[in-house]
Amino acid sequence: MKIITINLPEKYLAAIQVLNDLGVYPSRSEAIRTALRDFLDDELKMFNNLEDETFKMLVRNTANNRR
Repeated sequence: MKIITINLPEKYLAAIQVLNDLGVYPSRSEAIRTALRDFLDDELKMFNNLEDETFKMLVRNTANNRR
C-alpha cells in the first residue's frame, strides 16, 4: 500500500471519526479505503473485472492523454 496525504473538510473528518469511535471501522484509514473502493466500484464498473496490467495500461494512457 502507498501512503498519501489528503485534505478533508473538518465535517468529513468528524463523521469518519464518529464511525471509528462507534467501531464501524477499525481506523479512519479503513473508512476512507472503504469509501474509495465503493466509489470506484460505482464509477468504474470495470475496475473489479480488469487484470492489474490492463488497469495500469488504462491509467497510463489516460495520464498521457492529459499532457
